Amino acid sequence: MVGEPKHRTWNVEDDGEGTYAGLWESTPGEWRIEYDEWEFCHIISGEGTVTHDDGTTLRYGPGDAFVLRPGFRGTWRVDLTTRKHYVIRT
Repeated sequence: MVGEPKHRTWNVEDDGEGTYAGLWESTPGEWRIEYDEWEFCHIISGEGTVTHDDGTTLRYGPGDAFVLRPGFRGTWRVDLTTRKHYVIRT
């Protein structure tokens, strides 16, 4: 981990069967991510990058949307405090 990012999560939906949705926020920093679930992300505010272990980099900002699939391994970096909507299916 780089820096001391602070994360906050507000779940607004949980169907009890492995699908949930809500709002997530993080202050600047960088950390390792390993996904076993499917996640749709829609960036509301902030800037940063998601980098796959293969070197593929996605730079994100307000209005961007993307999906992280099961098996994704890499890093998440927040350059400017980021807020996103998410839908996760486990």
